[in-house]
Amino acid sequence: MALTYGAYTACLGDQTLPQALDTLKAAGLTGAEVNVGGFIPSPHCPVDSLLASATAREDYLGVFADKGMVLSGLNTSGNPTSPLPHEGLKHAEDIRKAIELAGLLGVKEIVTMSGTPGTDPTARYPTWVVNPWNGIDMEILDYQWSVVVPFFKEVDALARDNDVKVCLELHPRNLVFNIPSFERLVEETGATNIRVNMDPSHLFWQQMDPIAATKRLGGLIGHVHAKDTKIFPGVAYRGVLDTDFGHVPAEAEGKVPVAYGYWCNAWPQDPAWRFVALGLGHAIAYWTEFLAAIQQADPDMNVNIEHEDAEYGNVEGLTISATNLLAAAAGL
Repeated sequence: MALTYGAYTACLGDQTLPQALDTLKAAGLTGAEVNVGGFIPSPHCPVDSLLASATAREDYLGVFADKGMVLSGLNTSGNPTSPLPHEGLKHAEDIRKAIELAGLLGVKEIVTMSGTPGTDPTARYPTWVVNPWNGIDMEILDYQWSVVVPFFKEVDALARDNDVKVCLELHPRNLVFNIPSFERLVEETGATNIRVNMDPSHLFWQQMDPIAATKRLGGLIGHVHAKDTKIFPGVAYRGVLDTDFGHVPAEAEGKVPVAYGYWCNAWPQDPAWRFVALGLGHAIAYWTEFLAAIQQADPDMNVNIEHEDAEYGNVEGLTISATNLLAAAAGL
């Protein structure tokens, strides 16, 4: 039994699947997680054709086998409970398809998010309540939970039928974004097949401790994203809840989609924090300790790098993360 080290191929969208697998293998990795829906396109997985054809699925898995790689997860991170129909309805259906496809491919876990409903049944846009000191906010949260709980009861049942774990990323701007909110979801849904995708990067900037969180969750962790965060001096006056972002023009090259007609905004020039290649925010010794906690939770866990460090090219940043992740693993 051993942890499997791989990467999420979203950062290699300009490469074909065989090319992306070669890139991961050259970095010393053995697993690959591919996107199948949600916020971003899925160039490495033709979902509908794979759902429709056993031959297509056999050929697809053959690509991984030929490269000596493991298909270690399907990703459909998005907002499945959004009131925007072109976001919520689509992303919810993407999750259902991902679960069915994972079952057919023999993949045991998918990664997604809880999403964020609006304030009430008439709301047009998602609303993330950050600090509900105002009684009005509790009414919003009560409504949002009334949307998310039934949806994930359905998702959990579908996952159970397909022998798949649905692993939620604890991502801010989602109703489920920290340990207590995840524990509440499990309690209120009675879920058997919902887990956490442990991504330390989002916990770091919220001043949470990923190792302590891992030890608390234990077997409720089903997947890991190896991603780092660095805190910058700007935190002294911005704090971590910062809205000082800028618009990105529609004609801008390289913009990152999040829904039809929407994309990621521009970060402040002097941010409080940002994502960095693994090992550039926290020392390798820290990552060895983190991996030890993951190994204790599940010695067969899939640990996949998610590269989002804008300071480096995709292959360069992925290679830095892989080098540091494997160095940390060697210390176990």
